[in-house]
Amino acid sequence: MPHSFSPTLIIDGTLYILLVFSIITWTLIIYKAWEFSRNNYYNRIFDAAFWESVDNSMAKLLTLDNTRGSLARIALCGFNWLEEIQRPGVKTIRFQSLSPQELLEQALRIQIQKELRRIEGGLTLLASIGSTAPFVGLFGTVFGIMRAMQDISKSGSASLDVVAGPIGDALIATAVGIAVAVPAVLAYNFFQRRSKLQRLSMENFADGFMHIAFTNTKPKQV
Repeated sequence: MPHSFSPTLIIDGTLYILLVFSIITWTLIIYKAWEFSRNNYYNRIFDAAFWESVDNSMAKLLTLDNTRGSLARIALCGFNWLEEIQRPGVKTIRFQSLSPQELLEQALRIQIQKELRRIEGGLTLLASIGSTAPFVGLFGTVFGIMRAMQDISKSGSASLDVVAGPIGDALIATAVGIAVAVPAVLAYNFFQRRSKLQRLSMENFADGFMHIAFTNTKPKQV
């Protein structure tokens, strides 16, 4: 190893990288927890208002708040499609090749995919940090041990006084790497579970929306 290449700089750099990872992890955890909580709150409010209004008319449903929550945006997508299909002169291949039910299902499915991308944003980064942080810490530990070997060669002694300090410092990098990875992995698994539950909720809502769109109401009421 060249003399200008200091293992100490590598260890310090590793710890700074892990510090950045930790800041990103906790920022994402706090933000995603707020995002999931906020979305669930608005979904509960909209879902209750939506089904209470179903017995009236589609026009009344349009008065609901369609700007907050994934269910509200899915409903707005459905309302917009129902309005579009009623416009005179709609003769595109898309409308001629599929039935209205299939077209509405397609529109709602695309909107669900958009909502899922919004919900799952940042989770890949959490997974990446959780999987790489221990190896980053191990990388710093390896260079710490190399520094300990250099100290041994310089002193010509392998006593505990010479070895314990550098190796102890090196193991800190591994410990920090694990400490960063654990909350990232736990948060990723937790938010993935919440994401799956919200996906089921959106799919169930879309099925119910299609049912009332083609059975309980007529498109001309929109």
